[in-house]
Parts: sequence; structure tokens; C-alpha cells
Amino acid sequence: MNQRQIFRTSRLEEADGPGLNPTGNPTMGDIITARFSRRGFLQRSMATAAIAATVSPLALIAADEARAQGTGSVFDFPEVEAGVDANHHVAEGYDADILLRWGDKVFADAPEFDPTAQSEAAQERQFGYNNDFVGFIPLDGATDRGLLVVNHEYTNEHLMFPGIVTLQDGKITVADATAERVGIEMAAHGGTIIEIRKENGKWTPVLDAPLNRRITAKTRMQLSGPAAGHERLRTSADAEGRTVYGTINNCAGGVTPWGTYIMAEENIHGYFMGELPADHREAANYDRLGVPGGDYQWGRYETRFDIGQEPNEPNRFGWVVEVDVMDPTSVPKKRTALGRFKHEGAESVVAADGRVVFYLGDDERFDYVYKFVTAGAYNPDDRAANMDLLDEGTLYVARFDEDGTMVWMPLVHGEGPLTAENGFDSQADVLIETRRAADLLGATPMDRPEDIQPNPTTGRAYVMLTNNTRREEANAANPRVDNAFGHIIEILEDNQDFTATGGRWEILLQCGDPSVAEVGATFSTETTRNGWFGMPDNAAVDADGRLWVSTDGNSNESTGRTDGLWAVDTEGDARGTSRLFYRVPVGGEMCGPCPTPDMTTMFVAVQHPGDGGDDWEGHGRPSYYEDLSTRWPDFDDAMPVRPAVVAITRQGGGRIG
Repeated sequence: MNQRQIFRTSRLEEADGPGLNPTGNPTMGDIITARFSRRGFLQRSMATAAIAATVSPLALIAADEARAQGTGSVFDFPEVEAGVDANHHVAEGYDADILLRWGDKVFADAPEFDPTAQSEAAQERQFGYNNDFVGFIPLDGATDRGLLVVNHEYTNEHLMFPGIVTLQDGKITVADATAERVGIEMAAHGGTIIEIRKENGKWTPVLDAPLNRRITAKTRMQLSGPAAGHERLRTSADAEGRTVYGTINNCAGGVTPWGTYIMAEENIHGYFMGELPADHREAANYDRLGVPGGDYQWGRYETRFDIGQEPNEPNRFGWVVEVDVMDPTSVPKKRTALGRFKHEGAESVVAADGRVVFYLGDDERFDYVYKFVTAGAYNPDDRAANMDLLDEGTLYVARFDEDGTMVWMPLVHGEGPLTAENGFDSQADVLIETRRAADLLGATPMDRPEDIQPNPTTGRAYVMLTNNTRREEANAANPRVDNAFGHIIEILEDNQDFTATGGRWEILLQCGDPSVAEVGATFSTETTRNGWFGMPDNAAVDADGRLWVSTDGNSNESTGRTDGLWAVDTEGDARGTSRLFYRVPVGGEMCGPCPTPDMTTMFVAVQHPGDGGDDWEGHGRPSYYEDLSTRWPDFDDAMPVRPAVVAITRQGGGRIG
């Protein structure tokens, strides 16, 4: 049997590429160093050795003005003990109930999940794999009834399928894909739309609800906006360049003010195989995104994923997808006006003038932070009038300057270097090659920009920067040769106007263990040994304006703890204080999170639980279908480990946190 060594042992390791930015633009680390060295804070703060042993100087810098307000923490719950084991854990006084697991029915007539007899047809009617983004859309204004929308990012064959793994030299190898397995994997991608209701304080799926829907890697979709129909989006199956099948690697996402579901296509490079001639028009374009990645073998059975046979197909992925959840027969639209790159998410906020602003992270080392401002204004009284707002507007990329200011630079054809002389013949070219356009504008390379959450009450936005282990030079403000633990940037838009083209930036947190001085973490001194974290990934701002941060990459080896959900204070004397609210089982990644509008439920998604365990004393060897580090959430020997969405509620009712 031909085998290949498994390529995904963790999302942190596999997903985000080596850093493909070829520019010499000053990185965020360079800018942080220049800014704070010039301000002179570092020298004075470092003189306070006792403080510096547990909190780096940046903690003092970031919190200086806010602490003058004299307010305490806005969170109040018993903190979870950090650690690693086979189960999940939530704060005392709360319940964490499994709501939906991989393979659960989405429709009343769907087949029961049988992991030993999976099929594409069954998976198309069951909850997909590796749930990531979670959104909640209330129905008829109710607090106890709504649509849950969930992304299914990617698949882990070694955890999904029996009988395909062998061990060679202590490493997992997976048998070559079959047409049957490829069909199941494609059906396990995409998203789920399902009605849920709260009964007796607990949420449950409504399987016979008319709006329930599965979206997969084969669902018919429409390309819309400035790039739709362009010759670079045309294929042998779509001569007009306007119809594409499927969406893949949907990481984070969003829910629009008018109640549509946003799916963001992130690491699309890994789904393509084959090669192009070196002089092909798309060769440099694809190199900038790492296409072909060759992680999946779909191209053996779906020729559109072989760039040698369909050289334009990768240009049809890497977009933001909008789904009208109120019409289960609607055709999802890939909104090209928001650019093509490795989209982490697309969280939005309505600006004072009614225009809608979407914040977008390009999740790769040394790539960029973006935002999109619609041309038209949101109409709260006419849903239909909003349905094509995402086809017209301006896409911006961020430059963070040393003096603490920032500039949003428009990616508009004909402006600055975005001209025919540089290979951009139209706005479509700018959007298809968003990364190269941003390179030419001099955008600031960041340390893996992931979720970006706007806070509508403060005019601020929070940028999750997961890590950058390719950093080669340490500096005073980031004293690590490689930024293994990530940080969070706070943006304050000019005049608290989200449509502004300028603003200021600050470091909210630099992550890692604050008890190790050389790590340079900046959590406040009120943060306990359980409260610090590394690798911020997804985030949410709740109805009270509070920040919740979930993580990706914590493990027994990296931090001695699993990933989880942390509550982070952003204001007052508690600024920079973090506390652990929920943690996932061994090998899992914390995704979501999604608080309900009334703050009585926090939905979270546990992705790829059991993917790992080599470095955990409870397992100590590779984890795969027949020998798993955990069998969460069923703990049934007949069931594999299953990614799942969890509903967290307060015992006896009440608001979260």
C-alpha cells in the first residue's frame, strides 16, 4: 500500500505556511522597537527589576493611561485550573454542554453517524468536521431561538477514518486517498446552518427546521463584485468565470448586521496539486500564496484541484463568502471586493454614517491587516436593500508607524503603484493579487494576523497575532528570537470612526508566561498562573463590550496547558488582566467564541481534539483513530474523537462571566 507521512499534526504546525512575503517592508517587531525605544519608557521601566521579573515594561506602557481611570475587572467567575488532560473544563458554576458533534444529524431524515461506514451522501446531511467559526442569528427577535452557523475548516484523516494509519519510525503515515475518502472529506468541509432552541435552560438542535442547511466543497456558488467574470477566473467548466463549486478551509467568519453568514476562505493553497510552467501568468501569483501546497490529494479525483489541468482554479478560492441563511435554496456569493488572500475572518461593525466596516486578517507570518468599507449604507428597515452591499466599497491595508499612528492605504487600481506598469490592468487584478498589491503599498508585515474584533462602543479594534516563529532578530520590546507566543494589538480609529483612514495603535498584551522574565509577557500583575496564555487566535466582544480570547497552539510542550477561552480586561486598572474560563481536551484548538446577545450563553467550538498527545504523559505517543489520546466528547470505545460545538450556560441561569 502506498502511504504518505501525515502532514498535519497540529493546526499551528501545518496551517500557516513559512511566511511568503518577499518584501523588505519594516515588520511589526521593527516598528515596536523603534517606537518604544524612542519614547524612552523601556529604560525607565527596566530599572524596576522586581516588576520586570513578572511583567515586562510594555505592560506598564500599554496600561498607563487606562489605569488612571481606577476601575476594577469587569469579569467575575472562579478561574479554571490550567493544564492538560483528556476532558474539557469550565468555570465552577457553569455547564458546558455538547450541542453538535461531527456526524450528528442536521436534518430529521439524516442517517445516524457510523464512523466505520461513512459515505459522502451521509456526511452531506450530517454535521461537518473541525468546527471553527460559530455565529448565532436570532429568529424573530427571540432570545431562545435562532440559527447557529458554523464553519468546517479542514479534515484530519488520521482521526476520522479507521484502518488507514500505520506507524513508521514513530511517525504516523496515512494511506493514499481514495475517491470515496475524498468525497467524504469534501462533504465534511464547508459549513452548517441549523436552528437551535433553548428548552428548560438547555439548547437543542431543531432537526426538522426548514432553514437547516449543509454547505460543502461542492456547493454551487456565484462569484460577484469587481473580479467576477474576469478571464483569470475562467475555467474549462466555467467559461464566464462566474460560477464556482464549493468553499474550502473556512476558518473564522462573521455575521453581518443584516443577518447573513460570512465564511472566510483561509489556507486554500494546500488543496491544490500539480505544477505550472515557470513562465505561466499565474506562477508568481500562486507562489505568493504557496499554491500548490499539495496537502490534499483531491486533484487525483477532482481535476479542478490540479493546477496543471485547471490553472485558473486557485484564483476562485481565497475569498469571503456570503450566505443568505433565510433562504436555504440561495446561491452563496464569493464577494471579490473584499480581496483574495488567506482570510481568517470578517467581523463587522456599522459606522456612524451607516456604512459597514469589515476587519480582515491574512493569516500567515509576515502578512497584513485589512479592512473593507462598504460604499453604501446599511438600512436596518430593509434587509433586501443590504444584500449586495459587499459588492461595492474600498479595501484598505494597514501600515503601522513608529510614532504609534497608523494609516489605512486604499487598494484601488490606478492609485500609487497599482497600475498597468506593475501588472495591474484593472481592479480585478488588484483583488486577485491582493497580497502583491499590499506589498507594493508598503503595508506592515505582521505576526500572523487572525481574528480582528471591533468594539462598537469604544471605536477600538483588537487584532489577534498568533505568533511568528520565523522572527530572526530579538529586540527590546519583543525580546524573543522567535515570537512563539504572539500578541494583541489595539487599534483606536481616528475620532472613533471605523471608516477613518488613520488612527493609533497600542499593544494590549504580549503573550506567554509572565513568570519567565525573558519571555517578555505583559499581562498585569493581577493575572494568576492560570490566567496567562499564548497564541491568541479568535476573539469576541460581547454585548457589554468585554473581550474574550481563544487560543490555538498551547500544548503540554509549548505552555504546559491546553488551548482555551480567556476573559481579558481592556480598560481601567485591570487592563491586561486575563483569566481562564474554559479549556479544551488534549490536542484540541479553541475556536468560536460566540456570546448570545443577551449574554446567557457562550457558544464555543472545539476543533481537532485528540490531534496529538505525544508530549502529554497521559498518552505519550502519536494519536490516531485506533489509538487516541482522548475519545472526547463521547468517551465511547466505539466512537472516535469528535470535534464539537459546546454551549456554556450559567447554572440556575444568568449572564456569562
